[in-house]
Amino acid sequence: MGRTTVTRTINASTERVFDTIAHIENYSKAVPEIVKVELLSETKRGAGTRFRETRKMGKREVASVLEVREYAPHQRVRMVSDQGGTVWDTVFSIEPSADNAVELKMVMDANAYKLMAKIFNPMIKGMIKKFIEKDMDAVKAYCEDSAGR
Repeated sequence: MGRTTVTRTINASTERVFDTIAHIENYSKAVPEIVKVELLSETKRGAGTRFRETRKMGKREVASVLEVREYAPHQRVRMVSDQGGTVWDTVFSIEPSADNAVELKMVMDANAYKLMAKIFNPMIKGMIKKFIEKDMDAVKAYCEDSAGR
């Protein structure tokens, strides 16, 4: 499937945006499709945090285990999941923008290692990008709605 990149300009502070994308308890509040989160590690924040996220994808619920691999406060967070024969490697990065806004960029690399995933992933790339865009729109709305609170 390769790489997918989605960017949004968000009218909120760097701290607010980072706190939303880097901490699953906040990310799950921002993204309505996430219906359940279960922490799997003693680490609750930062590198080494592992959690199971269950989300609605169409009419189904899909659970994925993710691990925070990199955590640079107010700059970037990297999460990795090994699901369905594919390693999903996602980096969220934050850059200050004009007018006290920030640019949030999400880059997801999907590296299939099983034959079925290598065949199937290119067929679902468009659908995955739409899910990512919907997540990023939800994060933008959440951060902007909460920016003054």
